[in-house]
Amino acid sequence: MIDAQDISIEEFTYELPDERIAKFPLPQRDRSKLLIYRNQEISESRFSQIDAFLPENALLVFNNTKVIQARMVFQKATGAAIEIFCMEPKEPADYARAFVQNRSCTWLCMVGNSKRWKGETLTMHSGEGGCPPCTVAAERIANCGDTHLVRFEWNNPDWSFADILEKFGELPIPPYLHRPTEERDKETYQTIYSKIKGSVAAPTAGLHFTDAVLEALKKKHIHLEELTLHVGAGTFKPVKANRLADHEMHSECISVKKTTIEKLLKHAGQVFAVGTTSVRTLESLYYIGAILEKNPDATPDELAVTQWMPFQLRITNYELRVSHSLQNVLDYMTRKKMATLTTHTRILIAPGYEFKLVNGIITNFHQPKSTLLLLIAAFTGNNHWREIYDYALAHDFRFLSYGDSSLLM
Repeated sequence: MIDAQDISIEEFTYELPDERIAKFPLPQRDRSKLLIYRNQEISESRFSQIDAFLPENALLVFNNTKVIQARMVFQKATGAAIEIFCMEPKEPADYARAFVQNRSCTWLCMVGNSKRWKGETLTMHSGEGGCPPCTVAAERIANCGDTHLVRFEWNNPDWSFADILEKFGELPIPPYLHRPTEERDKETYQTIYSKIKGSVAAPTAGLHFTDAVLEALKKKHIHLEELTLHVGAGTFKPVKANRLADHEMHSECISVKKTTIEKLLKHAGQVFAVGTTSVRTLESLYYIGAILEKNPDATPDELAVTQWMPFQLRITNYELRVSHSLQNVLDYMTRKKMATLTTHTRILIAPGYEFKLVNGIITNFHQPKSTLLLLIAAFTGNNHWREIYDYALAHDFRFLSYGDSSLLM
C-alpha cells in the first residue's frame, strides 16, 4: 500500500515547453481536442463529440462556481501599486452575505508588493463616467503567513461589495499565461453554466462545454447535475516540498444540494465529474458521511474534510459503504431541514487514494508537480498518467487552463 505522505513530488514532473501552454482559448469552445483514456488505451476525438464516449444514463456533475474580479490595485501616495487579491470572505464568512454588504467586509487576501504597505490605509476613488461617487478604503488588520486579513470600507451604501469588485476589480487569469487580462477573458474564462460567485480561478474543465454539447448529452439521456466549489488561489500553487507530507493543502468552500445527494445515490457507479474541483467535492461527501457516522449532530464546521482524513481512515481499516455514507449526509440534511449543505474541504487526492464516488473524470492537462496532477495519477493508477501526458505532448494537445481536454475512465 502506497504511503501518500512519503510520495516525492519529483516523481510527478514532466517537461512542459512554454509554447505548449495555451495562452488564449480557441474561437469555438467545443472544437478543442479530446483525449480518451479507457481500459488503459488512448484515443482522441473532438470535445464536441464527447457524448459518444459517455454511457447512457450517466450522471455528469458540474461545478457551477463563477469567477469574481478578485484582483484590485490600490495606489499609495508615493505612487507605489499595492495589489490586493481577494481569496475568501471572513466577516461575514458567507460568500453570498459578503457580496451584498454595503458598508464594509473583511477578506483573506494575498497582497502583492506587501513590503511597501507599511500599515497605512489605502484608498481608491470612483465617480468618472457618470458613476455615483465612491471611495474604497483597504486596511490590513492581520498577517496570516502568506496571506493577510484586509478590511474594506466604502462611503456609498448604494454600492455592494459585488459592485466594488465589478468596478475596481480585475479578472485573475492564471499567472502562467504571462499576459494581462483582456476584456474577452471576462467571457472566455467563465463556464457557460457559471452561477455562484466566489472563485478566483475557473473550473477550467468546464470551459469546453457549449449549449450544443449539453443538448447532445441530454438527447443521450445523460443526466446533468451541479454543485459548487469555490476555487482558491491555491489551485495555482505548485508542491514545493519534496515530500508530500510537508505540503499543506488549501481549504475551499463547497456547497451541495440535498437533491444532488439523492441523485448520487440513484446513479452509483455512473458518476462522471467535470473537473478536479467536482472530483474533490464529490469525494469529500463520502468523508462527510463518515464524520456523521460517528457524530450525527456535527456542525457544518465540524464536517470540514481535512487533508489526510482519507489516508488515516484507510490505515485504521475503517470501511463504510458509499451508499451508507451518502445516506448519512441525506438524513442529516433532512433532520436539519437543510436544502444545501455548505462546509469546507482540504482533501488531498494522491496515489494510494481509493476513489469512492467518481467513475470518470473530464479534465484538462495540468502543471508538473501540482496536486491536480497527483489526483490524475491516483485515478489512472500505476503511473499511467505519464503515458497519457506523453501522448498529449506527442500529438499536439494544448495544455493548462485554456488548453485541450481529456476523458479518463
